[in-house]
Amino acid sequence: MGFNPLRAFETILFTSFRTRNGFIQTWLKFIPLVFLALAFTIPAKGGKFNIGGEGQMIMGAVGAAVTGILLADLPAFILLPLVLLAGFLSGAFWAFIPAILLYRFNINEILSTVLLNFVSFSVIDYVATEIWPDPLAGHPTTIPLGAGGELPLLIASPPLHSGLLIALCVAAAVYIYTERTSAGYELVATGANPRAAAVFGINTRILFLLALVLGGAVAGLGGAVEVAGVHHRLIEGLQSNFLALGIIIGLISKGNHAILPFVALFIAVLEVGASAMQRTLAIPVEMVFIVEALILIFVLLSDVVRKDIGYKLRV
Repeated sequence: MGFNPLRAFETILFTSFRTRNGFIQTWLKFIPLVFLALAFTIPAKGGKFNIGGEGQMIMGAVGAAVTGILLADLPAFILLPLVLLAGFLSGAFWAFIPAILLYRFNINEILSTVLLNFVSFSVIDYVATEIWPDPLAGHPTTIPLGAGGELPLLIASPPLHSGLLIALCVAAAVYIYTERTSAGYELVATGANPRAAAVFGINTRILFLLALVLGGAVAGLGGAVEVAGVHHRLIEGLQSNFLALGIIIGLISKGNHAILPFVALFIAVLEVGASAMQRTLAIPVEMVFIVEALILIFVLLSDVVRKDIGYKLRV
């Protein structure tokens, strides 16, 4: 394309560490990516594919915003936990719909979770334009939450909210659950071989439902953190492209929750660097999308190559 590739890659990889603002923006991008990646990998551990993290994040944001607006006068030590809990439960409820459709009617969860994303778009638009609209915003946006519903800051300028600590704690909890507990082992066993798991007395149908609901709850919590930590109100479009990036992170990490936060940080570095590259070098941001896609393709192809080499060695 006629651009200097060395300068482009230097901008992509070092913008996040060169300036204070770039460093903070990287962590702000990292937080929702962790939540959305976990929303994909938790059900994947159980053999199910949650493609509805976007809608679950939106519904979590809606639940958090509704709670923060209706109960705006409550003190922070009561309101903030309620805001986060509302987001968690709203995301869980939104995932429960495809989960129960799968459990009762065997409806494919990929189809139902994707379709519910579109329903969530209408919900957030209705809340932001019809119920509590901000007439001065110029974009579908609600009025602010109560001050007690805002997450405290770790760094004041540029602002970095404490949702970072929540994301890291959730990632650690998911790792402990899936890798260090008997309940997590049952979930992994169900995903690896449902028939064998059922033979050994594991209720696989319940675990399918539980895996989807847990994934939705984490996505909803991510939406609540975005509302309480970044926007302090409900804004249409807050989900950005986090769903696609979360799935990419989950696939690159291959469901390994120990390395998932590091992959999420790497993708956040690429995303922040992409914006800087477009501003400073006029290189289209789509170039970074191509790099991310190539990384994913190489990771997925490595499984094929490894299996092929293993087969040839056995022969």
